Amino acid sequence: MRHGSIPGASGRVRPLTLLGESVLHQPCAQVTDFGPALARLVEDMFATMYAAQGVGLAANQVGKGLRVFVFDCEDDDDVRHVGHVVNPRLVEADGEVIRGPEGCLSLPGLEAGTPRFDHARVEGYDVDGEPVVIHGTGWFARCLQHECDHLEGRTYTERVTGWRRRKVLRQAAKAPWAS
Repeated sequence: MRHGSIPGASGRVRPLTLLGESVLHQPCAQVTDFGPALARLVEDMFATMYAAQGVGLAANQVGKGLRVFVFDCEDDDDVRHVGHVVNPRLVEADGEVIRGPEGCLSLPGLEAGTPRFDHARVEGYDVDGEPVVIHGTGWFARCLQHECDHLEGRTYTERVTGWRRRKVLRQAAKAPWAS
């Protein structure tokens, strides 16, 4: 991906993996090759995220079990954050826990009130192997935590409890995309 270019502009939209597909439910592998294939994957992930009208996308959501995610998400102060992280580590998730609506491109059309911390810090690398540190608050903190969960093989449905969990899992089972 060229610096200064629009993310995803030269990418191709890849098929999304859906709840129940095995790659979505397994921890992802560390990226070891920071070459052109990684740059292409990130570019394709941006294109796919934008086509699906999402704010974040993990590599396993396009069938690649690698520790990479992209994002284009505003925080609660309407500041837009656009970027990607390779081999991210969620090093802080703290502050107030807020239950807010959360959806997922791998569970299209569904959402549930999901508890998340209102601050998060992620450390990792960019596609060139340079270190990055990303701080998020509010909605963007939720996005960072959501994508880090994906890379551990978890979906937001595992953070939802009680009747909210039962309801979203029932909806997922009846969804037209359910296998």
